[in-house]
Amino acid sequence: MSAYQRIDAWVDAHFDEEVRFLQALVRVPTDTPPGNNAPHAQRTAELLRPFGFEAEQHPVPAQEVRAAGMESVTNLIVRRRYGAGRTIALNAHGDVVPPGDGWTHDPYGGEIVEGRLYGRAAAVSKSDFASYTFAVRALEALAAPLHGGVELHFTYDEEFGGELGPGWLLRHGLTKPDLLIAAGFSYQVITAHNGCLQLEVTVHGKMAHAAIPESGVDALQAAVEILRALYACNQRYRQVTSQVPGISHPYLNVGRIEGGTNTNVVPGQVTFKLDRRMIPEEDPAQVEAQVRQEIERAAAAMPGISVAIRRMLLAHSMQPLAGSQPLVAAIRKHGRAVFGEDIPAMGTPLYTDVRLYARAGVPGVIYGAGPRSVLESHAKQADERIDLEDLRRATKVVARTLYDLLA
Repeated sequence: MSAYQRIDAWVDAHFDEEVRFLQALVRVPTDTPPGNNAPHAQRTAELLRPFGFEAEQHPVPAQEVRAAGMESVTNLIVRRRYGAGRTIALNAHGDVVPPGDGWTHDPYGGEIVEGRLYGRAAAVSKSDFASYTFAVRALEALAAPLHGGVELHFTYDEEFGGELGPGWLLRHGLTKPDLLIAAGFSYQVITAHNGCLQLEVTVHGKMAHAAIPESGVDALQAAVEILRALYACNQRYRQVTSQVPGISHPYLNVGRIEGGTNTNVVPGQVTFKLDRRMIPEEDPAQVEAQVRQEIERAAAAMPGISVAIRRMLLAHSMQPLAGSQPLVAAIRKHGRAVFGEDIPAMGTPLYTDVRLYARAGVPGVIYGAGPRSVLESHAKQADERIDLEDLRRATKVVARTLYDLLA
């Protein structure tokens, strides 16, 4: 058999074990918020040990974690060195949004129904804890001469921006790989993605008794006017199109709003949080300045109203990097062979941790286990799931790619 056939045969022979590994990962909650992720890292390290994979545990100091709005973060690095040569990192994140309502399967059960495994993070991205781990095991099972090495980076801050996940590892000099593959879906290799600006806006008015509203200044009414101005921007954003396939145009969303004291009180303060997605062609500093200006202009038109604007996140977009071409070529070649269809190289409207590696000069792409789209996976929705055949085939593609680049 060829090396590729031997890799495929090993993955098939150990696939039930890979599925059990993924089930065990799904069964440890990593809801963020609240973001108590250290227990999952410890469990992952335990599950890796029988494979001969010793995971370095890198806890982020509690003060930094609390300042970011989480409870605990421990990032893992597994280093596999085969000789002189380049190091390829495989990064997946374990933190996820809370399950929410509407589930018909236990979000932490890892239940398998009709070839699909259900659970929060089953698709994004604990599935790639499994695909990457078993891809490396398949590679090593060949016992072929290899040059360079592989690192598994299992991190826990994607939902809050990644700065305490890959950003923290890179910033502290704990890793500096030459190439990167990060968690993604099986039917495309992602070479570019959107950026993201998140702001918290607090609208200040003056609280008053609802029986004498004229004695106060209604912060909620002012917030409505500011929101109207912000949402009107989406009409203009539709006219700004990206040249990157898979990415359309910028857009703005307000995902959370709270305020007021009681039903019979004119609200004196309202806070909302907005998310502004930026296409790769946009300048993040200019985008932030424009959004702030829009908010301040709307507030200035209302007597007695002031606003405080706090940046929560500024995630830069990722553009295709020339150094990532060997990864793109290998993944596309083996994706076509394993899946029997073309695996396009394209962009995604999401923002990811890959930008942090790119910022550190590490060329990377997004590829891993999963369906054709976020919608199909139900990521961040009820009944998140992964088709087990996609997991099996993605594991083969990653293992074959590693062999091409290291053999």
